[in-house]
Parts: sequence; structure tokens; C-alpha cells
Amino acid sequence: MSILSLDNIKKDYGRVQALKGVSFNVPKGTVFGILGPNGSGKTTMLGIIMDILKPTSGSYKLLGEVPNESHRRQIGTFLETPNFYHYLSAERNLKIAAAVKGRGVEDIPRVLEMVNLTQRKDSRFSTYSLGMKQRLAIASCLLGNPEVLILDEPTNGLDPVGIAEIRALIKKLHQEGKTIIMASHLLDEVEKVCTHVAILKKGELVATGNVNEILANEDIVEVGAADMAKLKSSIQKLSGFTSMNVHNNLVQLNYPIGSVNLETVNQHCFNDGVVLNHLLVKKKSLESKFMELTN
Repeated sequence: MSILSLDNIKKDYGRVQALKGVSFNVPKGTVFGILGPNGSGKTTMLGIIMDILKPTSGSYKLLGEVPNESHRRQIGTFLETPNFYHYLSAERNLKIAAAVKGRGVEDIPRVLEMVNLTQRKDSRFSTYSLGMKQRLAIASCLLGNPEVLILDEPTNGLDPVGIAEIRALIKKLHQEGKTIIMASHLLDEVEKVCTHVAILKKGELVATGNVNEILANEDIVEVGAADMAKLKSSIQKLSGFTSMNVHNNLVQLNYPIGSVNLETVNQHCFNDGVVLNHLLVKKKSLESKFMELTN
């Protein structure tokens, strides 16, 4: 089942085309990342999904149906900048949020515990670190136990500890069955937490699908030995790889996805009198793939 389905969504601002016929599906139970450089249309797309903006043309469905107020009540939204009363406590701010939503006041103890803020529930919002503020914003999203969460740059501006906390929370929510749609420019974070991804460039969709499938255009094999000159000479006799280069005192071999056999590489080098001290296969990073698609 698709939680969200976009069909040829276009959005124009005068002569500027912010979105140029974008279509994709968000499967239920996934962590779906929306990526793109500044100006690619990510924020416009989230605005349309959250019914803040209207598309110029095209349509979309939530939970398999044309969106209405009932569907939107099943979605928790997180804006990039948390918006709370600075002089009130976390608990009091959540009570106000629940009153505005018309639901979720009974959830406050549960969501505070989920984001690890129970011990600071009586502290003023102004005393919170940025990471704690982000976690409180996510707690507000969780009021009423929505099925879907939409998060706009949830780790933006955080230090490594704060990023790790939000990453762990997103993974925990995913394990509980939530569908999470998140926009982020932090490619490393998307690679670590997202199961699916859509990549935008100047309003156009350039790739979408399972993260592993988007990355899976080739395997990179790293090979190392004490005698690098002899290793390179031996590797050149191998067949199957498409290119070879040396990086950080390692030989890197590019293979078509799924075609490499590490045992064969190791046996070849050993038979050629080269003892390997490093042999590792890895996929091309999301960053390198992202740069390929958006440049």
C-alpha cells in the first residue's frame, strides 16, 4: 500500500517552475527521504503534501484516497524551526499543542518518554539545547499517535550528539511501524536512516526507489598489500572490473553490481605471490551518486 502517491505534480510561481511534473509513491512503513540541492523543490513539495500550498496541476493521494481533514489528522508534521512558547515548560507546550490539534493530551507522558524528555518535562523551553528542542517538536508530532510523520530537516543545525539522538529516534519510530517522510540535505544521515529516497534537481525527479537500488550501480572493491607495486601488477591480470585507481594506499576496483567474487580476487593475488592485508567490498556512497545525478 502507498501512503502517499504523487501524480505529475507541477507548481509554478509566475515564470518559475518549482516542480515539473513530479510523480512517485511512498510505500507504507518506509523511511522516505526527499533529497535535492537548494532550489530543487523539496520545500515546495512538502508544502503541497501538508496542504500549505496548492499545486498548479497534478494530484496526490494520502492513504490511497483524495486527501481530506480525516486523512490529515493521521499525519504529524515537523517544521524546520520548532515553534513553542519559550517561557513555558515542555509539558505545558505539549498541552497547548494538543488543544490546538483537538487530540492527544492523554499522549503527553508517552511521547515525552519516547523522546527522552520526561526528566525535563517541567523545564522551560528556553533552557533546552537545540537537540532537545528538535525532540520536543517530534514529540508534538506524535500527539494523537499519527500513522505518518513528515519531517522537514529534522537534524538541521545539530551537533553530532544531537544528530545521533534524532537518528536513533527516527529508527525507533520506524521499528514501531510509522511511515516517515523526511526532507534533508545531510546525505550521510539519509543513507543511514532512510529505506527509500527521491532525488530532485531543479524541480525534476531524477531518481526514486529503494536506497540500496539507487546506490547499486556498481560495487567498489578495496584491495591492499604491503607491496603495492606488486599488487597493482597482479591486479592488472584480473578480469571483470571496469576501472582501477589507487586511493589512500589502496587499490580500488569498480565492478558491475553483483559480479565481484572476493574469494576469486584473494586466490588470484595469493597465487601471484601477493598476500593481501585488506579486502573489502562496498557500494558507491549516496553522496557520489547524488553528485552524479544532480550535476
